[in-house]
Order: sequence, then C-alpha cells, then structure tokens
Amino acid sequence: MMAPVALTDDLLAEWDLRVDGAPMRGRTAVVTPVLTADDVPAVLKVSTRSLVPRGLLNHQVVVPHPEAEHEHLALKRWAGDGAVELLRADPGRWALLLERLEYRDLREEWDVAACEVVGDLYRRLHVPALPQLRTLSSSVARWAEELARAEVAMPPRLVQQAMSIARDLAGDPATDGTLIHTDLHYENVLAAEREPWLAIDPKPMSGDPHYEVAPLLWNRFDELAGDVRRGTRARFHAVVDAAGLDEDRARDWVVLRMVVAADDLDPTRCVAIAKAVQD
Repeated sequence: MMAPVALTDDLLAEWDLRVDGAPMRGRTAVVTPVLTADDVPAVLKVSTRSLVPRGLLNHQVVVPHPEAEHEHLALKRWAGDGAVELLRADPGRWALLLERLEYRDLREEWDVAACEVVGDLYRRLHVPALPQLRTLSSSVARWAEELARAEVAMPPRLVQQAMSIARDLAGDPATDGTLIHTDLHYENVLAAEREPWLAIDPKPMSGDPHYEVAPLLWNRFDELAGDVRRGTRARFHAVVDAAGLDEDRARDWVVLRMVVAADDLDPTRCVAIAKAVQD
C-alpha cells in the first residue's frame, strides 16, 4: 500500500493543488493545507493507520478504515449545511478535499454553550440516512450479546439496565433511519468564515439522533471536578433542549453508551455520567 506522503504528492499533482502549510498528523488521517488552482484555501485529508510510533509519517500506510469509509457520503449529503464542505473525493484512496476552516474548536467555549452549539447542529445534520450506511441497530444487537457474556467493570445494576436498554433499542425501528455523525464532540466542531461553527470528521451511521449525546458528556470531563452531577446534567439538558430531543430516550442512550465504553474510558467516569443523567 502507498504511504501517505507519496499518495499526497500524487493527489497534489492530479488535483492541481499547492501545499499551503505544514501537514497535521492525527491518529487516523494526515491533513495538509492546500490551495486549489483558483487559489481557494482547502485541506487535503488522507486516512491512515500508523504501524510505527506517530511522527514517522513516511512509515504509515493507507488501509481500509471502517469509520472513515462513508465520510464522503455524509459530507456530500449535507452539502455544507452544518458541516465542512466536501470539494472532491477519491474514496478508493481514502482521500478528501475539504473546505478549509479555522484552527479553533469548541474546547475554547463554555461547555454548556458549546453543547447548545452542537444541539443546533444536530437539527441540521439529522436528515434521512443513506442506504449505504451501517445501521446502529446491528451494533446495539451485538452490544446486548457482548454485555450478557462479558465481565464489565461497572456496577451489576448498571450492566443489567444497559442490557435491557440494548435489547429494546435493537428491535426499535427508530434506532435506524437518520444520518448521524456519531462523534460530534468539542474538537470536531470548528469555527469558519461562512458560519460560526461547522462539524467535521463524521463517522456516519444510519441511526437514532438520541445516540449522539454521550461524547459531549465524557469529553472535557476534568472540567466537571467538584460537581460532576451538576455539570453533567447541565450539559445533558443543554444539548437535549437545543436539539429538541426526547429526554428519556437520550438518557437511555447515554446509559447504554457509558456501559459499553467502560473498556475504553475510565470506568469511574462512566459510572459517574450514567448515574448523573438519572439522578
């Protein structure tokens, strides 16, 4: 497979682009500021997976990255309405040419106000799903099975509650059918010239809008020190109100996602959030 540097060089030539800044290397992509032939600022994003320590860019290779597989479809569907605009795509090479945004995200904003911004974006991004997308219900059915047989570092009561929620949601028609971003947290919303804020980096699915809330609760968690319950509930209600979501359904999704996430996040954090939204 071709290394991102070589692939980027090929795309620069094929798409008549000029480098306009240092590349930004993330866990799953290399993003290079460029200018188009018409001197329009843009960025060239090439999805990657690192096989060696980060920073050795020439030793990364482009591989199928499931979360990025349908990113271009979601961005094309949104057509810049609430999200970064897609200018060109080569899905076979995991490459996107995107509108260039500012290097300022929602981490600099008050967390409750930031949740309101994201809630407003939900209203625009949650449109009918595309048929190519993976379904959320298939993931939820798998979670129900895994929770039933795995040892989860969470209180048994919460695990049992999550299993019951998962079984109900797996068979609920409303669990699928809406284009959802799935990872719209503070760092995935950037300031822009044409709008105050735009979403980036979707990992799209056909799902339920209420699924979206949890990342706003588990990110920037250290800021809640001293009163986790109050801070978590303030964020939860801010995004639910701004997006016009059903509070009970959003709460169920938060509980389920926090139990499922316990293997990847600090279990103490997961328990605190799951309890806070239910107190």
